[in-house]
Formats: sequence, C-alpha cells, structure tokens
Amino acid sequence: MLETGSTGFMLLATSLVMLMTPGLAFFYGGLASKRNILGIMIQSFVSLGWTTVLWIAFGYSLCFSGGEGGIIGNFDKAFLSGITPDMLWSGNGKIPEYLFVAYQMMFAIITPALITGAFVNRVTFKSYLIFLTFWQILVYYPFVHMIWGGGILAEWGVLDFAGGIVVHATAGFAALASVFFVGPRNDKNSTPNSIPLVAIGSGLLWFGWYGFNAGSEVAVDSVTTLAFLNTDIAASFATITWVVIEWMHARKPKLVGLLTGSIAGLATITPCAGFVPVWAAPIIGIAASMVCYYAVQLKNKLGWDDALDVWGVHGMGGVVGTILLGVFATKSVNAAGTDGLIHGNVAFFVKELVAVAGTALYAFLFTYLMLYLINLVTRVRVSEAEEMEGLDYSIHGERAYDEGAL
Repeated sequence: MLETGSTGFMLLATSLVMLMTPGLAFFYGGLASKRNILGIMIQSFVSLGWTTVLWIAFGYSLCFSGGEGGIIGNFDKAFLSGITPDMLWSGNGKIPEYLFVAYQMMFAIITPALITGAFVNRVTFKSYLIFLTFWQILVYYPFVHMIWGGGILAEWGVLDFAGGIVVHATAGFAALASVFFVGPRNDKNSTPNSIPLVAIGSGLLWFGWYGFNAGSEVAVDSVTTLAFLNTDIAASFATITWVVIEWMHARKPKLVGLLTGSIAGLATITPCAGFVPVWAAPIIGIAASMVCYYAVQLKNKLGWDDALDVWGVHGMGGVVGTILLGVFATKSVNAAGTDGLIHGNVAFFVKELVAVAGTALYAFLFTYLMLYLINLVTRVRVSEAEEMEGLDYSIHGERAYDEGAL
C-alpha cells in the first residue's frame, strides 16, 4: 500500500541527489584553473541530460529487471515498458515505481561525473561523451544490478547501503585508470580559480548527501534517521581530522583541505550509513580522513596526475567504507543487514573485502581498455595547444569570465 510519507520523503531525497551533480560541477569548477572552468562543469551537467536518456531507454531495465543471481538484467522494462503511474515498487510496496526509477537515475547521473575531476583539462568532449555512454553500460549498470538489483553479489551476501562499491569504488578506480591512460598535464601549476565556488559546491554536496544516504532506505523509518545522522557525524569528524592532519604537516589550516575532508567522510560513510551504529560513525569519519589524506600524499609522491584527487578521496573512501562496513555492521540497528567482524562474522568481512577489491580491479582494467579503444576511434587527449589555451575556449568557444570587464 502506498505510503504518502515515504513517497513525499523520497521525492525530496531524489531532488537532493539531483542537486549533487550541479554541486559537483561547482566543486570541480572552483578547483580547476581559470581556463578550464566551463570544460569541467559541462562534463557534469551533460550527464544530467544524456544519462537520463540512457536510463529511461534501457539503463533502469538492465539494472532492475530480471537477471536474478546474474551479472546484468534484461530489457523487459526498456523505455519503462509495463510500468504504470499507480504501480508500486516491488522492493517494499510503499512508493511508486516511477519514483524509484527517478531516484536511482540520479545515482547513475553523478557516478560517471565523479571521474571527470581526475582528467580535468586533458580530454576532448567527444571522447568524454563516448566514455560516459559505455562506462555506464559496461561498468556502472552491472554493479548496480549485482548488488542492488538482486544479482550475484547480492545473493552472495554483499551489502552496500548507498554506493561505496557501486558508486565510489567504481568511479575512483576508473579515475585512476584514466590518469594513467591520459597522462600528466603539461602545466601542473594550475591553482584553484575560486575557492568560494569550491565551498559552495561542497556545501551542496553535503546537503545532497542526506538524500543520497538516508534516501537509500527508500522509506521513512528508524534506519532512515540512523543513516541521516551517521552521514553527518562521519562527515563532521572527517572534516576536523583532515584540518588537524594538514595543519600539522603544512603548518596552516586550509579551507580546501577542510572541504576535501568533508567529502572524504561522506564518501566513506556511504556504504555503512544504514548498517552501523551511531558510535561507529566517528571512527569511520576519522579513518576516512586519515586514509584519504595519505592516499593523496602517496599519489603526489608517485607523480600520478589525478588533478582533483578523485582516486584518493572517492576511490579510497569507498574502499575504506566498505571494509569498515564489514567490521562494524550489526543487525541490532538494521534487521535487513548482518553482523560484522566485531560480532564474530568473519565471512561477511571477507565478502566485503573481496567484493570491493574485485570491483576496483575491474573498474580500473576495463576503464583503461575502454579509453584505449575510444582513442582508436577519436582522440581522447586534447592537443598541447588546446590544453595550454584552456578547454573553455579551445573546445567550447566560451570563457567563464568576461576579463575585459574586470
């Protein structure tokens, strides 16, 4: 029977997750150099349009129709065939299936957009559109189905509340593969063009994340409130931890570091939010910033040109969160979950570890192969002249600021 409360909440949660993609565009746009603001922002905004087309055409069907115990679904619900406005989502019978279609679509929109921060000002728009299409079909959709659509990993007992594996591990390690394929920037001295814009984007992401995590319960109940509170606690502890670590190393508390720490905490709590008790959230937040901060430092030391630290923050955040879910999960807060390592369930911990490691490896290898194949059709990397001029003008024929009026 339709629940108006849950339906109203899920409409709000869907809107919040949608807002995260513009938030990501602002976050990345502020971090990019002055000549590449529009180039990075359009890569997020175009996903709002094109991913919706793919999702309605066949994406939702491949993720959530048929294929029980398998790797991918079928085309039975292509173009939303057979779904009517009064049909309830079979997962809980509380909200319209149309609403579930829309909610999951917002996840599909933002996930590939996360990757773009790694190769800012180095990739042609045409190759990105091809990448956006096939990465979803061959990486994102299968993992959605395997974990959230009743596929093989779900049957094996793998849990992922809101996307530590499905969203952050896939995107983070795809980002690392893209860094290796595309290569470093010619001009690595580019500095953020607008830290206030980064702060606006970060605030929108944090705000939207309540819909991302709490909404993943797909109802209004005690688990919804648990996920909401855990999200804020972990993000807050991660924020302060990052500030303290960076203050110790750089001798100055930096706003960009603080904002990065908040995103690390949000990414890391994502798989855990509705499965772990409140007391675990501060531990997860602290671990998030410690691991992600030093992952970024390792990346810098090794010379990997992940421009906006997608791998270090999202990739490693997703991995750490999934592993800690295997540690702290307990059925005492969510009967639909399971007990983790500290409650004696070693098997579940091993399953989470194997699942996230396998996901990271697949996302990395397949992304690298896909970029190689795309490059055979159309060049992936921009020319040196285009890069030095900036993608805003060389690719898109626009400039973010009217410099003559400044």
